[in-house]
Amino acid sequence: MLIAPLNTGSLGQHALRVTVPTYDRTALTPSVVHISVGSFHRSHQALYFDELAERRITTAWGLVGVGLHRPEMREALTPQDGLYTVVTRGGASDQARVVGVIRRYLFAPEESGGVVATLADARTRLVTLTITAHGYAGEDPEALVLLVEALARRRRDGLPPFTVLSCDNLPDNGALAREAVLACARKRDEGLADWIATEGAFPSSVVDRITPKTTPADRERLAQQFGVDDRWPVMTEPFSQWVIEDEFADGRPPLDQVGVRFVRDARPYALIKTRLLNGSHCALGPLGFLAGHRTASEALADPLFRAYLERLMADEVQPLLPLVDGINPATYRNTLLARLANPALADDLGRLCRNLSAKLPLHVLSSIAEARDGGRPHPLLTFAVAGWLRYLRGADERGEGFAIEDPRAERLRALARRGGADPRPVLAERDVFGALADDAAFALAVERDLRSLDTHGARAALADRLSVHDRKVAA
Repeated sequence: MLIAPLNTGSLGQHALRVTVPTYDRTALTPSVVHISVGSFHRSHQALYFDELAERRITTAWGLVGVGLHRPEMREALTPQDGLYTVVTRGGASDQARVVGVIRRYLFAPEESGGVVATLADARTRLVTLTITAHGYAGEDPEALVLLVEALARRRRDGLPPFTVLSCDNLPDNGALAREAVLACARKRDEGLADWIATEGAFPSSVVDRITPKTTPADRERLAQQFGVDDRWPVMTEPFSQWVIEDEFADGRPPLDQVGVRFVRDARPYALIKTRLLNGSHCALGPLGFLAGHRTASEALADPLFRAYLERLMADEVQPLLPLVDGINPATYRNTLLARLANPALADDLGRLCRNLSAKLPLHVLSSIAEARDGGRPHPLLTFAVAGWLRYLRGADERGEGFAIEDPRAERLRALARRGGADPRPVLAERDVFGALADDAAFALAVERDLRSLDTHGARAALADRLSVHDRKVAA
């Protein structure tokens, strides 16, 4: 098979083996700017806009990508004329699609003037963000500064503000983006902040598509299987979800025609997604890793771990969640299990364990706190917390060390090792555990599970916990 680099000139050749853009890329209006282009954006939001053009619905929503920190994405996309490949893994075989909706890519640290000019351009109507929690908290304010400078120019030029649409996996991400932008604007000009607050729009959204980190082996497989030499392809799953609040300042893209759900309030959808999917990630990652598994699919092939997630979701998390239109609870849970078990994707458990000090409070501890307030049992959620504390020691059950990817890793590892089977040193971290830091009964329950993990190992301790859980449910 002839392997050719991906670029505009090679699309005709690649069309023999993969899906390529059939629309006129030069006709795309650059009305969407995405800040912080990574693999997830390219597997998710960009694909929806690409579908608008491919289905001939509209070419009015082309994309400009912006990078914030590393030039590697620019170095990959620029020689490829903005083209890249999305490989969907699952089902009978891999499916490869070249996405053409990104027409320009700007690296903000070196092209900040160009980024602001693009944002201030009258053609820009929507700005999407994946800047992580640090970007909204002011710890990494570059994106906010760019947005506010561009909005100031639009106000000066008599243009409406663009819609700011957060696609970060954070609760109330629209309100978070609004507060962050307004706080940055107030430092510059109270009048500007008032204008943004009155005329702007910051809808919340829920995004979901499992997108593992691309590896050199993925690149090689793409080349050998499809003949595409792509500097940075994206691997993903067949499932994709995007829910957006119907609030736009300067026109709404017709994304509902390509599978997006527009809703009045995205919060119930976010709660369902984060507590079931992300909560399952938080539980599965550390415990599966300690038991010797290295991918989500490998762990889900283990009947013990599959049973654990089934019961965790159905018995402890689902009863705390609202019912919403378009989502059947049992179907959603079964789909989620099938996604995690997808053997073609091989989602690394190390990815699920990353930054758990920030994820656990949102996706697991919130359920525990609500269950305790309502007098509901939560032993399987508690076991997930014990699994994380055991993982924090940075050594597996054979004594082999591993790195912990977390901004708080050094402190938490020290506390976990000092406490041993006593979880209280870690539980006292109030910025992680909140009011649960003062809950003596919760600490006793975590200690019980932590001692079981130390004595029996992850698999045997989990089997025992499930047995006790099932007897109580049966009674």
